[in-house]
Amino acid sequence: MAPTACADYGAPVSEHSLLLIRHGETEWSATGRHTSRTDLPLTGVGERQAHAAGRTYALLHRGDDPALVLSSPRERAVRTAELVGIGVDEQSAELAEWDYGDYEGTTTAEIRRTVPGWSLWTDGAPHGETPAEVGARADRVLDRIRGALADGEVVLIGHGHFTRVVIARWLGLDVAAGEHFRVDPASISVLGHEHGAPQIRHLNVPPA
Repeated sequence: MAPTACADYGAPVSEHSLLLIRHGETEWSATGRHTSRTDLPLTGVGERQAHAAGRTYALLHRGDDPALVLSSPRERAVRTAELVGIGVDEQSAELAEWDYGDYEGTTTAEIRRTVPGWSLWTDGAPHGETPAEVGARADRVLDRIRGALADGEVVLIGHGHFTRVVIARWLGLDVAAGEHFRVDPASISVLGHEHGAPQIRHLNVPPA
């Protein structure tokens, strides 16, 4: 079963924002193929998206240097950070995409031909991560950044499904709630608090 309660990520609650940047387009993301461990580069479109996301980032963040910037170690995330113009403090495997196991490189439509009704959000992937496992990983990331948020903004550069899990867990929702958040390539989402309650300040803001 997926986690159902969110840890106390603001004790006291910080006024600073958490910015989530998804990497730009890759060949597989453009065709809906599940991409986790496969280390694909950005396409030409993805490079342009990431560069344009730098303008979006300039509009959304407060102008001061972030307290902490973490990136997935995958080439597509690291290159996106470079093109956005953000210096990465650390590449963390905790920010890698949901491990799709045997479903790496396949599309949802292909999987459902043999597993009708399959959903990553409730079923996970054989020899990959379960919803509970990826939810626990998102919780560890949020635990990690709590101290840094007291000092300033935090930026995470990563992947589509895992970013959606982070959003769900920030709000204290089950991992499966991530299905309802759209996060497009090179988009930026911003999380924060209002009167102590976790909120989504901006969701899926496209590259400028």
